Amino acid sequence: MTSEREKMLSGELYVAKDPELVAMHARARRLAHRFNAIDADDQNARDALLRELLGTCGEGVFIEPPFHCDYGVHTHLEDGVFLNFGCVVLDCAEVRIGAGTMLGPRVQLYSATHPLEASERRKGPELAKPITIGRDCWLGGGVIVCPGVTIGDETTIGAGSVVTRDVPGGVFAAGNPCRVIREL
Repeated sequence: MTSEREKMLSGELYVAKDPELVAMHARARRLAHRFNAIDADDQNARDALLRELLGTCGEGVFIEPPFHCDYGVHTHLEDGVFLNFGCVVLDCAEVRIGAGTMLGPRVQLYSATHPLEASERRKGPELAKPITIGRDCWLGGGVIVCPGVTIGDETTIGAGSVVTRDVPGGVFAAGNPCRVIREL
């Protein structure tokens, strides 16, 4: 028998009100609340809490509070990742961020999505698609990354962009919808 979590992580329709998912979501909210309340001078406590909250938390990861996520355990941050103030990660599917990548303030990563047809949305089940951001990327303030997007290594995304489709490595891309402006 396939659990709702397994369905969620495999991109199938799933029921978010499933007791296991509700408990995981509540846990993430509690841990994120605690993280956001830790004194800025207590980096050891912050690091310990991130290791408890996230699926993977590499060395030298730094997140400026406030930080919000759906589950935490589906978020994987490699070494040296930096998330500025107010980042939101809806990690209903796996969200992976490569080493040395920096996210500006209020960057939002949305792996969660819903059926397009209203009649299907009313039924309740949701969908999720993974997000992958390569190493040494920079996403400017207010960038939104939509479900299922992959951003290649060493790419810069301009502030305020809405990334609706994959972006290759080694480029500067910007806009709504985000498009490649030039190679770097």
